[in-house]
Amino acid sequence: MHPELVQISDKVLSGERLSFNDGLTLYQSPDIHTLGFLANWVREKLNGNKGYYNINRHLNPTNVCVVDCKFCGFARKPDKGGYTMSLEEAFNHVAADYTEAVTEFHIVGGLHPYLSLTYFTDLLEGLKKRFPKVHLKAFTMVELEFLSRRAKLSIEDTIQALRDAGMDSCPGGGAEIFADRARSIICDHKVSGNRWLEIAEKVHQSGLKSNATMLYGHVETIEERVDHLIKLRELQDKTAGFQCFIPLAFHPVNTQLDHLPSPTAMTDLRTIAVSRLLLDNFPHIKAYWIMIGAKTAQIGLNFGADDLDGTVVEEKIVHMAGAKTPIGMTRSDIEHLVREAGREPIERDTLYQPVNRTVAA
Repeated sequence: MHPELVQISDKVLSGERLSFNDGLTLYQSPDIHTLGFLANWVREKLNGNKGYYNINRHLNPTNVCVVDCKFCGFARKPDKGGYTMSLEEAFNHVAADYTEAVTEFHIVGGLHPYLSLTYFTDLLEGLKKRFPKVHLKAFTMVELEFLSRRAKLSIEDTIQALRDAGMDSCPGGGAEIFADRARSIICDHKVSGNRWLEIAEKVHQSGLKSNATMLYGHVETIEERVDHLIKLRELQDKTAGFQCFIPLAFHPVNTQLDHLPSPTAMTDLRTIAVSRLLLDNFPHIKAYWIMIGAKTAQIGLNFGADDLDGTVVEEKIVHMAGAKTPIGMTRSDIEHLVREAGREPIERDTLYQPVNRTVAA
């Protein structure tokens, strides 16, 4: 064990909370083996030998977006590759890939300048009517803020309207990096990091759970990554509303930052491990196979992660930015990955309750 990790190891094994400086040390230490060991120890303390996954489908109703995030390969202008689904098109889109095994629809899209809040409440109501047993995980904090402003409603009333229409929880996207310096470079027209946290707090106060993310591997510093994680931890102390943290690896292809190199597998694993160690109040850490590939995600199950996400079908946002991962995996594919990592595959619903059945995905 490298000397700089001895004190941190003692703190982890005794259950003591790590500091900002500890996070920096973990990111900078070359001792990836000890880092992985510690993160795995915490992971097993919290979640045993479980390797979670779910059977979900993605719905991106529109890619038209008024902001111009430099890291994004998904958003388009209406006359330059933009699309917007009618409600019927959206219903038919998810119906085409739906089976009785699906427990979640993951719904996010661009910030469309003309779609009203009613479009989205009608979308949720229509999905609930057609698929009453499916959990609707919908709309990032950025989307909620945009819909609030478009409808001239408070953020609380906007959340309530969407909740009444069928929104069951919120995904964690749009967080990117909270630090103003990095955010001004990669997404200067998006809500601030502090506002993202404020809206997440409002979501949690409404009684809904959400996830949280961090986009890494672009222009951010190690200090800004650790700052991001500490801010999430502080909000979780207040609300206990976050279910899962998802580190998101930046894909530079087809973005305005395509001159940057992609994060390496070592960075992916280090970020998963540091996240598990710093976010001591988060129940789950995800190794998002769509972003980092199935093989790295599989190793991530021994570096602090306990979840691989789901059997996604037609994921667009990452793949339009050049991801080469498959657009979906079967249940047997994912369970094979989990078992080979030495874990017990557990199919879950969005709220991490086990799903026990034999219906094929």
